Amino acid sequence: MCGIAGWFRRNGRPVARADIKAQCDAIAHRGPDDSGILTDGDFGFGMRRLSILDIAGGHQPMDTPDGRFAIVFNGEIFNHLEVREPLIASGYSFVTHSDTETILAAFSHWGNDAWARLEGMFAVAIWDRRRRSLTLARDPLGIKPLYISEQGGGLSFASELKALRVLPDHRFDVDQRAVHDFFSFGHVRRPRSIFHQVATLDPGHYLTFDAEGASRVGAYWRPRFHDGERLSVDQWSDTMRSMLSRTTARHMQADVPVAAFLSGGIDSSAILAAMTQATSQPIKAFTIGHPGSKIDETAAARLIANHLGCDHIVAPLEMADATEMLPQILSSYDEPFADMAAIPTWFASKLAAEHVKVVLCGEGGDELFAGYKRHRNARAIERLRPLLGPAGPLAAMIEGMPVSRSQRLNAVRQHALRFAEFIRLPDGYQQFFAATQISSRALRRQIYSPDFWQQQEGEDSYARLEQEYFPAAAVPKASALEQFLFADLTLNMPSAMLTRLDRASMAHSLEARVPFLSHKMVDWALTVPEDLKLRGRTGKLILRRAAAPWLPQEILSRPKQGFQIPMADWLRGRFGEFARETWQTSGAATAGYLDGSAVERLFREHQDGAADHSRMLYAITAFGIWWRGAQSAAPLASTIHAA
Repeated sequence: MCGIAGWFRRNGRPVARADIKAQCDAIAHRGPDDSGILTDGDFGFGMRRLSILDIAGGHQPMDTPDGRFAIVFNGEIFNHLEVREPLIASGYSFVTHSDTETILAAFSHWGNDAWARLEGMFAVAIWDRRRRSLTLARDPLGIKPLYISEQGGGLSFASELKALRVLPDHRFDVDQRAVHDFFSFGHVRRPRSIFHQVATLDPGHYLTFDAEGASRVGAYWRPRFHDGERLSVDQWSDTMRSMLSRTTARHMQADVPVAAFLSGGIDSSAILAAMTQATSQPIKAFTIGHPGSKIDETAAARLIANHLGCDHIVAPLEMADATEMLPQILSSYDEPFADMAAIPTWFASKLAAEHVKVVLCGEGGDELFAGYKRHRNARAIERLRPLLGPAGPLAAMIEGMPVSRSQRLNAVRQHALRFAEFIRLPDGYQQFFAATQISSRALRRQIYSPDFWQQQEGEDSYARLEQEYFPAAAVPKASALEQFLFADLTLNMPSAMLTRLDRASMAHSLEARVPFLSHKMVDWALTVPEDLKLRGRTGKLILRRAAAPWLPQEILSRPKQGFQIPMADWLRGRFGEFARETWQTSGAATAGYLDGSAVERLFREHQDGAADHSRMLYAITAFGIWWRGAQSAAPLASTIHAA
């Protein structure tokens, strides 16, 4: 695991070694164990390494024996020994045990056909000295980040945005659409970044950039639903258990100890249980607790850890800790990021990094096997729609519900309003956008400045999003639930979930691995019948059945809780004072995106219990922290104007 960065200026303009070093220094936290730089005229790249596998032999950049190709690589390839077999048969002689050399040899032999052969998480840059050509590639699910910027006739790239901002002759303007993404969904949606000049390379894609001409992008993997074998429920469950055991064991490959994150849920519990099947050594498991809160999962996690014979390490998370560390936590993302789970993930990573270099995590289980409440809602609405009749009258009745003096009734009203919005939408893709947003269109209408609203919002916004991300010709025909799962996997996962995990873990030089998101596991999961994922109100049915021999019964039937923090309560206390002060003093209040009086009204309504605005208020706080930090790095222009 490491961080990579580079710059291909082209046209004979030399790349200074000092510039590549500055890039690598900016991401030193991703790899404190080793570093390396290569410059070759108008090209240069480098890396910072966190040594996990073949500690002595995996130094980068690494060259092919003939000196034609050089590589820097972030990630791990879990099947790299298998990939070596045909290369050895063809006469290649390996000199290290490193997966870096495996990738380099595979690319030298197969070119861009190599990427589909790799099982793992990776962002790769390969320099072809003979053709003076750069190739970049990113893993199928987007576990590892890769930012690219084409400016001034050249191309720069990096694992994090901060390693681009140190380069000379680069411009970074705030992308207004990305700001709209953020206040709609709590993060910037791929392939955008917060800066107009920077994008992410999409998961499952590679890019080539030669000495002349534009960059060329190709796809080597896409998720596809298709029918699986005709099996009984027990046979499907046995296959799931076998697949999980095999994939988890592969993800434990390392020359250093491997541990796990543990909540009280089925995903992390199943991964931890599979780990204990693969080794006779006790596994360390790390849990973040919320003392005194109803969302505290420490007791459930302790039950699991004791049952599996694990070394369970718990740390409490208090509001004061989160308030103090929030600017540092959010600075890890280099752009506004309002996933509240980033806070406990950061603290869990800090805790784990005091003991180990590698953890396995349960990300991906919900997206593959229908674990979210929104998946149940999509299925329910699809089945109830014929009984509901025209959506308009029912939605209008719900929308007419008055605000109450009761905080509980107001919470019911908010859920009912979301349901009213849901039933108006025709398919799973549009429902996905409605369900994953942190603010309704009506709320954005209240808080956006008039010019920003006119620039970014319009009629049929969900239909336009569906056309942008899931045009009919490019996506599989599927049920509403399958559409939801496809959107979660291909959009929310790389844009939010994996971004959260990568930055939080790498901020502490910790490698986080996600066995559920092996593309071979994903390919198989997309063949599992829908009824084995969601049956009645029980999500992840097949995973629960597969893990049943390993875990206590009370864990198997425990409802999903998620990696939460009590933000609604915090915002009614001292954290709310911190949030309001951040908004008022960061400069974000005068940036032109939001209406100041409307934001103040949100703070008052939340404080009074008239509504739960915790997601939007946290987003406003996160934006203020980002705005202040980004302005200190280099002044940002905010050019809001009517379209």
